[in-house]
Amino acid sequence: MKKYLLNTETVEKKLQRLALELIENNLDVPELILVGIEEHGVVLAKNIQQLIQKNSKIATQLLTLQLNKKKPEAVTLSREIDFTNKVIVLIDDVTNSGKTLLYALKPFLNAHPARIQTLVLVERTHTLFPITPDYKGISLATTLQDHIYVEVEGDKVTGAYLA
Repeated sequence: MKKYLLNTETVEKKLQRLALELIENNLDVPELILVGIEEHGVVLAKNIQQLIQKNSKIATQLLTLQLNKKKPEAVTLSREIDFTNKVIVLIDDVTNSGKTLLYALKPFLNAHPARIQTLVLVERTHTLFPITPDYKGISLATTLQDHIYVEVEGDKVTGAYLA
């Protein structure tokens, strides 16, 4: 028996709210570079991109970022672009220790972006690294033994549960 934190309907509402927050906080920005962390972060980024396009005139580019979440030594982007003075939004499904988001910053550190923001669907509040998401769908205090899983079907997030 899965203990659901978010069902499909709640996820849709959270994503809508997250997209609107992104728009509100970036009204002066002509373009957002959305970077989804494989795998589920990419699905979230695609959904956020559609909602931004539906609700604003802010242009978006979508990139995917790939890394081994257990040993994140190599970090690769789907394509290279000039990040100078751009606003980057790094997107993942869940923050656990903060390690994935920390290492996902590597490709942008020497690129001189204007701003880097982070967005997650579920934030766990016991990070081991100094990473706090700027945008979060839900924030939970969990034990280190708890695991949160985000379910995806195709390009749609269908829920999140605690195990």
